[in-house]
Amino acid sequence: MGQYDAGTAQAPEFLAVLGLLPPGSTQPALGYPSLFLLVIFGALLPVVPTGALVSGAAVVAVHHSAPALSLLAVFVVAALAAFLGDVSLYWLGQRGLRSQNGSRWLEQLRARAAPERLAQAREKLADHGVAVLVVSRLVPAGRIPVMLACLLARMPLTGFVRADALACLAWTATYQLIGVTGGSLFPQPWQGLVAVVALTVLVSAAPSIGRRLRRTNRDTVR
Repeated sequence: MGQYDAGTAQAPEFLAVLGLLPPGSTQPALGYPSLFLLVIFGALLPVVPTGALVSGAAVVAVHHSAPALSLLAVFVVAALAAFLGDVSLYWLGQRGLRSQNGSRWLEQLRARAAPERLAQAREKLADHGVAVLVVSRLVPAGRIPVMLACLLARMPLTGFVRADALACLAWTATYQLIGVTGGSLFPQPWQGLVAVVALTVLVSAAPSIGRRLRRTNRDTVR
């Protein structure tokens, strides 16, 4: 993402595969657009670890020759992509609610929201309003249940947009801070990248692993 110092130049090729560090290039033409597309894709289809992408991009930015500008660019790109992805998904979900036949986007949201998580999200939304939406992006696996709860509560798109803007800013800042910390602790960017990606993926997967373990325990007791 621009001119890199000697340490960054030695980073392995998988940084280039992620689009975070174009091989043999000092131009940001690949890195930032790739980050934008991957984050917006991950917001629409929650199969991409977008938090890990933001943290990884922040690691690379720390080792940039102008880290402040690079970190600012990562923040703006990631926050905008997350916001556009969220709003697009919410709009598609609203269309599904209005349609007699539903939509695959709405069904996708329902499939990814465990019934108990959805019930909790609807209860918290009723008690605390849009503040729950702001916090939901910071909670692993919390975004989709709360978004679905907002849809079922018929929250207007304008209300969702205002709350989600704050949520995306807080989410980007949190994962970028993780990346800055990791990038500062390791002399080589690939070392920090491996560390923060492993950490963020583990944190993101923790709720799903916990639900499976609890389900297994219940089945065992029965």
